[in-house]
Amino acid sequence: MKKSKVETVETRRRIIDVAAREFRLNGIHATGLNDLMSKAGLTRGGFYRHFESKDQLIAEACAEGVTRIVASLENAAGEKEGKDGFRAIADHYVSTFHRDTSTGGCPFAAMGSELARADESTRAVASEGFDELIEVLAKRLDDPQSEAARAEAAFALAAMIGAVTMSRIIVDRDASMRILQLVKEHLNTL
Repeated sequence: MKKSKVETVETRRRIIDVAAREFRLNGIHATGLNDLMSKAGLTRGGFYRHFESKDQLIAEACAEGVTRIVASLENAAGEKEGKDGFRAIADHYVSTFHRDTSTGGCPFAAMGSELARADESTRAVASEGFDELIEVLAKRLDDPQSEAARAEAAFALAAMIGAVTMSRIIVDRDASMRILQLVKEHLNTL
């Protein structure tokens, strides 16, 4: 029995959602297509009905992850404008919740080193996502269209990603927490 176009779109969306979660949890290379498709309730053979390659799925999962973190950060800022919105975003991102939520959150904090070694189209998607996140931050800084605001936003985003990544690596919970606190303190001075 042939699936309807709606069912096909829903199945593809489910595969992308599962992939985005599994890639953040286990890493790109440690996530096999068999396991991924099984978690999506499908067989590996069905994968190629939706995607040409795992690289295509990685790119789409990265884009989905960026879409979700952008929405989460915009939601965290809420109605706050300017520096208050910037601080709300930084506080939301650089948090123990983000550190401890390995299946959610930012794809850069979870998969950054693997994305750096991905194919060119995936890195292009990641680059666009990074620029989108810079815009989320820059629009809350003084003179948001200026190069200075974009530079501050890029610095802040790199610090935020680095803080969450390192806080996940550090075994000592107090030291992990201290990294988050120090970066937040510095971001609040921007």
